[in-house]
Amino acid sequence: MSLKDIQELIGSIDKTSITHFDYESSGQKLSIRKRKEKSANSPQPPAPGDDVTEEGVTSQEVSGEASSAISEPPKEEKLDEDVHEIVSPMVGTFYRAPAPDAEPYVQKGDVVQQSTVVCIVEAMKLMNEIEAEVNGEIVDILAENGQLVEYGQPLFLVKPV
Repeated sequence: MSLKDIQELIGSIDKTSITHFDYESSGQKLSIRKRKEKSANSPQPPAPGDDVTEEGVTSQEVSGEASSAISEPPKEEKLDEDVHEIVSPMVGTFYRAPAPDAEPYVQKGDVVQQSTVVCIVEAMKLMNEIEAEVNGEIVDILAENGQLVEYGQPLFLVKPV
């Protein structure tokens, strides 16, 4: 499956009510999870013990991981005008370190140069080093190690110096 195919698949899934998609073929695995945005009029996710919701989803079909992810309140952060976002240039898996037993490339509070590698995004078994793009200080790390990230998703906040 090519990167273009994955991007088209994500676009197609985004237009539906599907919140979770897993695909496995020839040793390749793809897992896509979509967070639902809550509104004042939207129904709450099914709680354990609920029989059936209006959509026909039983509580047995909702895993603990999915229900806890839906229950978390959305983060509302106001970005300072002088904060730069380092975003993912592709869909893939975010890694903070070059190896599982290695130290992370950067920590919150570290000062980075434009060419400083801050993380890796793995796409189709290729490890893509992501650079800081600006000189500055890492003020926040927005992605979790091993998390699937989307094209354009913010990964780090950097305060330029």
